[in-house]
Amino acid sequence: MEVCGAMDGIDVASFRYEASWDSIRSHYEVPAWFRDAKFGIFIHWGPYAVPAFMSEKYAPGMYDPGWNKGGMNAYRHHEEQYGGAAAFGYKDFIPLFRAENFDAEGWADLFKRSGARYVVPVAEHHDGFAMYASRVTRWNAKDMGPKRDVMRLLADACRARDMKFGVSSHFALNRIYYKTTNPDWDTNDTQYADLYWFQVDKESKPSQLFLDLWWNRTTDIMDQYEPDLIWFDYGLDKPGWESVHQRLLAYYYNRGLDWNKEVVFQDKNMRSRCFPEDLIVLDIERGRMTDIYEFPWQTDTSVGKISWGYIENEQYKSTDYLIDELIDIVSKNGCLLLNIGPRADGTIPAEAVTILEEIGAWLALNGEAVYDTRPWVVYGEGPTEVNQGHHSEKKNKDAGHEDIRFTMKGDQLYATALGWPDDGVFTVETLRRGSPELERSIRSVELISGSNRVEWKQTSECLRIEVGGRALCAAAIAFRITFD
Repeated sequence: MEVCGAMDGIDVASFRYEASWDSIRSHYEVPAWFRDAKFGIFIHWGPYAVPAFMSEKYAPGMYDPGWNKGGMNAYRHHEEQYGGAAAFGYKDFIPLFRAENFDAEGWADLFKRSGARYVVPVAEHHDGFAMYASRVTRWNAKDMGPKRDVMRLLADACRARDMKFGVSSHFALNRIYYKTTNPDWDTNDTQYADLYWFQVDKESKPSQLFLDLWWNRTTDIMDQYEPDLIWFDYGLDKPGWESVHQRLLAYYYNRGLDWNKEVVFQDKNMRSRCFPEDLIVLDIERGRMTDIYEFPWQTDTSVGKISWGYIENEQYKSTDYLIDELIDIVSKNGCLLLNIGPRADGTIPAEAVTILEEIGAWLALNGEAVYDTRPWVVYGEGPTEVNQGHHSEKKNKDAGHEDIRFTMKGDQLYATALGWPDDGVFTVETLRRGSPELERSIRSVELISGSNRVEWKQTSECLRIEVGGRALCAAAIAFRITFD
């Protein structure tokens, strides 16, 4: 099967995907660069960083007294801090969103140090503010707020460091995002309808006017920034969007032909399957797969437990947990897209910087077991189970040294333990002598990083690995296993 991008065997000048699943299926497959990358950075950054309260969904929350998250109520907070929505609308945050300390080169340097191979900023969230130089809407970062094309600056900086660059679109839900129950709110003022949209029933289908606007904004992002990857949030799975599915996929993959790029389309509508999974990459928000998945997939989650965008008093996950999560995902044919939320001034919180640098330090030593790998015949073993599906991560427990995850690269097997045992002894039952998963005898077992002494023995019960010396890493220990 030929692949969209390099297009071996395809005359790019004449070939075009038609807006049908069969046409797309005839030539497209997920490119190797994505399957090799394993780790990317997601960025939620917009005017919602100014109030820095509750979550990135402060915008609808400030108009809805019933909207609570983590014990925080944006409506009440907005009344206390800004005099309420009638006095200060969401649009009034935009002039305060100045990004005065935004440094695209510094951001890209950090992402490179983290070990990420692709970067995906939010191009436009549900709030309707475009974080790029839109040619369709006046509500954009080039003309308002930062008054710079921050998307272009970041794209150029990331690509200069050999990272792929993608974008995400959350605009499909804009039409039903804001409450309009109070006539004094600016959400009812038609002069701002190009930001808030008009009053519509949440259960209604999108009008042709909105579908056209969404299409023009979406293709504008594609055409201007030529993203290697594009990610779509909820919305396209709802009734009334069926007409754009095949047309959208064909348009983007044809643009990939024009750019001579192998491109990736991601969608997280896990339940509706409005895009066939063999033609895209399925994304799971704050959740994972429980086993090896047939198709390449992705988890998107954040360094913070509460919000995607920056908020004060965020609760940050541990680096140990996130490294274990990355290893588990990779063992099951997935990639991890890890989000950070910069402040309104463009600085990245110190906690997020530390997490990214610690992940990067681990990958610098152990990345051989992660990058460019593929799943083995089983993903792993151990007592710690994960839950499948969107927003299931809260149910997951921390993994330990008994949890082993496998990856394969060519003829090389990697076994990564998600913790360090007190006695330095690791046991891997799946690699016991006579295991049905093994076709050959083990010849050697080595640590990927460190100079610790390693002794191993394969018995009918397990592969026993004893590592002498001090603990190398609390997060995960990777072994290289060679066969006869």
